[in-house]
Parts: sequence; structure tokens; C-alpha cells
Amino acid sequence: MNTPKTLPNINLALELLNTHYESHRSARRFAELTNHTVPSDTKSWSEILVTLLTGKRGRARRKGSDLDDGSDVKAANVWDAIDTPRFNGCAPAGRVSETSKKPSDVSALDDMPHLFFVLWDIEPVRNVQRCRVWVVRPSHDDVFREMVELWYRKRDLGAIKSNNLQLHPPRNKNSNVIRNACGNLSYPLLFVAELGEHDQYSATHHDPSVLTFGQCQSIDTLPLE
Repeated sequence: MNTPKTLPNINLALELLNTHYESHRSARRFAELTNHTVPSDTKSWSEILVTLLTGKRGRARRKGSDLDDGSDVKAANVWDAIDTPRFNGCAPAGRVSETSKKPSDVSALDDMPHLFFVLWDIEPVRNVQRCRVWVVRPSHDDVFREMVELWYRKRDLGAIKSNNLQLHPPRNKNSNVIRNACGNLSYPLLFVAELGEHDQYSATHHDPSVLTFGQCQSIDTLPLE
């Protein structure tokens, strides 16, 4: 395939999604044959996808943030999951190494340009495989920061025992609301692709403007799943 290799590149992103789908489908056959779970390295696939969509490159296996500008990527995959997929570690906490250690409060977000959330799930109306990407600007998004700040306060007071800020994605739902007990927010949607004819992905939504202007919105009336 003679695809330009400049980044960002939507065609390469779709090619990656097709490769991921074929890899998952091929692995499932062996998992079913041997009574094991389907292997899925959602973390790396999601990081590569975000690079193809934004041009933000990885860190070449160096420790630290997921992307070389200090941005992070969180991923969840519903396909053949045996537990409840969530976005984990959505705020720095409990880090002890010199490479990853950050302040134990909302100021830890000050030097993070973007936080990406990648969800692999099923579109409920057409019942097809789907991949969605949301993005937050942690240093500028006051609504998101308020939610994270509340989580830090509850953790410091002992109301929350874990260092893992989990966010609950809209699994198999046509919604942009990602939930947490400290705040249910509607997140800016960057990208959507769905599996279509001939088992090939096509983009159904792409809004790069959210990388510059996106803001979360608070949805206080929705219950935590």
C-alpha cells in the first residue's frame, strides 16, 4: 500500500485498525481452541493509534509518559473481555520512581498537554466493532481538573483507598459520557471508526479541533454504573 508516511495520517490509522481487528480475530481462534482468554495488548495498539491520529510520537521505549510531549493514553477493550473494562490510572498517584514521580495533587496535570482515552467496543445499533478516541487538555480543562481535584481530596481524607483513578467508559453505548463517582463528564470526541463492508474500518467522525479547543462538560445527574 503506497500510503504517505507523514503524520498525522488517517489512512494509516485505519490500516492499523484493520490490522488490530485481524490480529484479534486470528488470536480468538487459538484461544477458543485452548480454553484461554483472547490475548489483547490494547495499551500499545492504542498508543500507536493516537500517534497516527495526532503526530505525537512515542518515547522509543523510554520510561515516563506514553508520548514524547508528556501526553498519556488510556485504553479499554470490550471485545471478549472477562471483566469490566475501565480506564485505569487516569491521574498520577503513588508513583515512586524518579522517572514517573509527580506531585500528589491536581498540579500533576499541569505539564500534561493531552490525555487520550481509546475504547474498543461494539456499536449497539449496527452491532459492528468500533474504536473511539476522546481527548482532554488536562492543563486547561477546568471541569476535568475539578473532578480530579475532588478525587485527590477524597483519597487524602481516606474516603478513597486506592491510588488508581478509574473512569468508566460508555461501553457499547452511543454516548460521550465517561463516569466516575467524583464527576460524570461528557468528553470531547476526537475520532470514531467502525468496521464495515469486507471487514474494513472507515472513519465516521474526526474532529482535530478538540485537540486545541475541546472542553469537558459536567453531567451530574447520571448515576455511576
